[in-house]
Amino acid sequence: MTHSEILDDELNEFLNELNDVKPIEKIDTVPTNQQKNTLAQQLKRQAIEASQNLTNNYLSVEKVEPVDPYDHISFKQDGVQQGVFKNLRLGKYKIDFVLNLQANKFEQARTMLFNHILDSHKKGDRTLLIKHGLGLHSQPFPAFLKSYVRQWLQQMPEIIAYHTAQPNHGGNSAVYVLLKKNQQEKAINRELHRKK
Repeated sequence: MTHSEILDDELNEFLNELNDVKPIEKIDTVPTNQQKNTLAQQLKRQAIEASQNLTNNYLSVEKVEPVDPYDHISFKQDGVQQGVFKNLRLGKYKIDFVLNLQANKFEQARTMLFNHILDSHKKGDRTLLIKHGLGLHSQPFPAFLKSYVRQWLQQMPEIIAYHTAQPNHGGNSAVYVLLKKNQQEKAINRELHRKK
């Protein structure tokens, strides 16, 4: 018997062994053993996320430059059009979210401001109204929270402009905040301009 005949015999034996083998069915889904989280697991996850947000909160608690309770506070990043800033200043934009910090302690206000701005940016909100109060009798100096809000708003990259609110929205005790577009809004905007 030649070498090629031996190989042919072995191949035939192998193929005979595979006669009753059937191909595996194609399945489009991947089975998982994942169950829905219990309420306790959900609460634990939320607590972990909240503690991570506290440790990730980079808003400064160090020295702040005090402002007068009746001072207008204002800021705009380079590149923000003057017309956009004017409309913000005049309160012409629809307010997507109102955050009232007035009845909160310092650290609570800091955490609330940080978390709500990040959440609003993720959701695609553009204009917020933040009520910080005048702080006429606040300690250790008047307008304590207002001074920190002014500093914190400039520290957050999601914020492109802010300005003291109009009297009907709180005047010197509140501030309009304009957020950057998030990635989803930028993509929609690019698509709209592409179609023109």
